[in-house]
Parts: sequence; structure tokens; C-alpha cells
Amino acid sequence: MSQPLEQLRAAAAARTGAGVRRTLVPRGPDGDGLIDLASNDYLGLAADKRLAAAAADAAVRWGAGSTGSRLVTGTTALHARLEDRLAAFGGAPGALVFSSGYLANLATVTALAGALGGPASGAAGVLIVSDAGNHASLIDACRLARARVVVTPHRDADAVRQVLAGREEAAAIVVSDAVFSVDGALAPVAALHAAAREYGALLVLDEAHSFGVVGPGGRGAAASAGLAAEPDLVRTVTLSKALAGQGGAVLAAPEVVQTLVDTGRGFIFDTGLAPPCAGAALAALEVIESEPGLGARARANATRLAGLASDLGLRASQPAAAVLAVVLGPPERAVAAREICAAHGVRVGCFRPPSVPAGQACLRLTGRADLTEADLQAAQRALAAVRDDDES
Repeated sequence: MSQPLEQLRAAAAARTGAGVRRTLVPRGPDGDGLIDLASNDYLGLAADKRLAAAAADAAVRWGAGSTGSRLVTGTTALHARLEDRLAAFGGAPGALVFSSGYLANLATVTALAGALGGPASGAAGVLIVSDAGNHASLIDACRLARARVVVTPHRDADAVRQVLAGREEAAAIVVSDAVFSVDGALAPVAALHAAAREYGALLVLDEAHSFGVVGPGGRGAAASAGLAAEPDLVRTVTLSKALAGQGGAVLAAPEVVQTLVDTGRGFIFDTGLAPPCAGAALAALEVIESEPGLGARARANATRLAGLASDLGLRASQPAAAVLAVVLGPPERAVAAREICAAHGVRVGCFRPPSVPAGQACLRLTGRADLTEADLQAAQRALAAVRDDDES
């Protein structure tokens, strides 16, 4: 075997020893009979026939793919309609659709950093202030932006304010998840926006885990804080969680949208979102608007799951949206707990480093809107088995 492959084998063996080796486990269309507490299908719409029918209709009318980048042939009337509907639903001045939420974050942060720095200094003249708990897509975006990055303590708006006050750069961007993807905690959105505005910075807020779940009718954390239409707020969203499909979008002022169209490499050089995904997202928005209580049900079920775990003596986060974490510590313990839950008919997420800090491996549970009382009782039995295994 060649030396590079031997090195890769050694690295894989080291990951196995550290308990962070990962495997792909294909599931069947029915989820293999397990109760789903692991997915991001927060509103229970992934198998909704209305979304499936809309996706199928779009495939028949527009084709299976978009055929090119958005600036060539990849923008259809369906994409334009989706952008109008996303902006209207989210209360934003405008919207731009991407092929994934991850790519939306990469393109937004890198393009804004390059544009705000000006032609002379570029991103070198920009400061990015990033929350320590941000999703990997924001972390990667900060790395790619080539700006100076300062990481502030988790959910600490005062720390953000201090960094902005002491900066030397002419421009600044504050980036934060709205709801953090592991523990479901809500960012101090209003305080972050106030700090950014005071010091002339843009706030980029990733609403992947809040859009469709938090705020009035599921319109997001910015809408909940009364900030959705503010021109110095940029929101990124995903179509693959509450909207149950695939893709991402940016909700922002026209100046931001145009900057992304002109300079966002993740927009310019990527194939446009497939029409069936756009059709499904439009249908999901219609469902959410016609059933505005879905987000509240998801939040209530997540709170119920957190209470069940806490009552059993497990260390559960207090969720602000649809997800929560049950922190177990070592990665081996989290993996074993996941298997115990599966043996009791419940599928849960298992987050290990580098997804979470060392010593913070956890089960990640989703309180979907369509969970039944029987589902919640099954979850309680599974978590009790996890507790009992720890005590044995």
C-alpha cells in the first residue's frame, strides 16, 4: 500500500481509538420502524403528500435539475417565485436562493467581507466577530473570508460589543446562529443587533434552526425580536429543516442580495437549486402559513423531552426551538446510549467531537411537531434505559 494510504489508515485508527469514527447507515423509507427523534424534520413535513406532489409537479414541468448556474440557465420562474415567497413570509426586503444552507453561509460571509473591505484592502480591512458555538458552516465561512476573526464566548453580546468597540478595521460583521444546532439555545438576537448597529457593523444571523419554528407563525428569531426588516440584518435560512426539503436562502436588503449575485462565489459557480426542491419549499411555506401552530407544537415537544430527561437525572439543555441535547461526556458513552435508544425503538442523534467540544458528547433529540403521546412515552423509556445503563 502506498505511503499516503498507510497514513490515512493510521489516522482512521486514531479516530477509532478516540471514539469519533463515523459510519453511514442507510435507512429505509419508513425509517426502519424507529421513532424519529434524530432528524431535522422539525414540523414533520418530509413525508407530507402535499410537498411530495409539489416536488413531482415541478419535476414534470421544469425537469429534474436546474441545468446550470443561477446566472446562466439555472434560474427559473419557480426560483423567482420562491424568493418572493420567502421574503414575504420572513418579512425581509429580499431573498436569494442557494442549493444549500451551508453554501448560503459560505457565500454570504465571504462576499460581504470582500465587498465591505473596499477595493484597496478587501477582506483584510474587515473584522468578523463569531460566537464560539456557531455552526461549522459559519466557522468555515469565517476561515475562507480572509478577514481578521475574533471568537467571542457563547451567547455573550457584551463581549461582542467590547470587540467591536476596540477594532481598528473600518468595517465589521457579527455572525451568530439564531438557535444553536446542538443544545437549541436562543442567541441574544436583539442585543447582538443593537451592538452591531451601535458600531456600524452588519449582523449575519443563521436562522437554520429557528425558521419555521420560532417567532410568529414560525417566521424566525429575527421576526420574534421585531427585527426582520432591518437593513443591517442579514439572515441565512435552510430549506432542509422545518421546510423539509433541500436548499438554502439569504433574506436581506437589496444591496446585500445584489452583492451576492455579483460576487458570491458560492452563488455564481454553483448549479442552481433543482426545481423539485423549489416546488417542495413553496408547498412547505403554504402549509406553515395555513397551520401556524406547527412551530409552537415542535417547541412544546422539545420542552417536554427536556423535562423527561431532566426528571430521570440526565443533563438536558433547555431548548428554545425544536432541538435539545442530553450531555453524556465521553464519546463512547454517547454512542452506547444511541444504541440503547435504538434497541428501545427510538432513533436519536449522537454528537461527538469535533461537532461538540471534548468531554461534551451528547444525544441530540428533536421534538418534532407530529410526535404523539405514545412517541414521547417511548422516548421516556429509552432515556430511562440510558440512565440505568449509566448507573450499572
